[in-house]
Amino acid sequence: MAFRNRQEAGAALASLLATWTDHADAVVLGLVRGGVPVAFEVAARLRLPLDVLVIRKLGVPWAPEVAFGAVGPGGVQVLNREIAMRLDEDEMAEVIRYESAELHRRERLFRQGRPALDLTGRPALLIDDGLATGATAGAAVAVARKLAAAHVVLAAPVGATAAVARLQRRADQVVCPLAESDFGAVSRFYDDFHQLTDTDVTDLLARRLPPAA
Repeated sequence: MAFRNRQEAGAALASLLATWTDHADAVVLGLVRGGVPVAFEVAARLRLPLDVLVIRKLGVPWAPEVAFGAVGPGGVQVLNREIAMRLDEDEMAEVIRYESAELHRRERLFRQGRPALDLTGRPALLIDDGLATGATAGAAVAVARKLAAAHVVLAAPVGATAAVARLQRRADQVVCPLAESDFGAVSRFYDDFHQLTDTDVTDLLARRLPPAA
């Protein structure tokens, strides 16, 4: 089974999240960048506000795909102590500085003058385009909790069975209609899985968000 594109995947996901339609205070958050077109469709169909959650993984210097933590909005920092304790403090500090600077750049770009993301007491629907390892999604759940979200739902159209199982222990609810043990790459489940640009993201947000005050 494959989706034509992220928009079709978002439409399919929205049908599984229908109980959140018009839900007071709930917000749909697209994980930048690939999750934003999926989240756009979910937000439009559920008639919920759309925003973005910018997460930057903190990768081990010699193995960037292995995360020792993540940084998120508002100075939120989440560390995987088991991995972080094996690293030199200076090495960690350099990665944190770099990823924090990139996070701030993207926050300024995508928020377009809007106030900082505030999830206090709100249900948060975190949307990504796929869950291969689940590392970024897991960090997003941790950040949403640090931002005081009342309820955290993680949803993605496709995912690896192992990643989904791990995330079910972290989020209040995980929605992933297509989970496979022999997963491979997220891209194999899409006919069109082109890389998104910052402009793609800002254009989608402009279509869903009111102008900045």
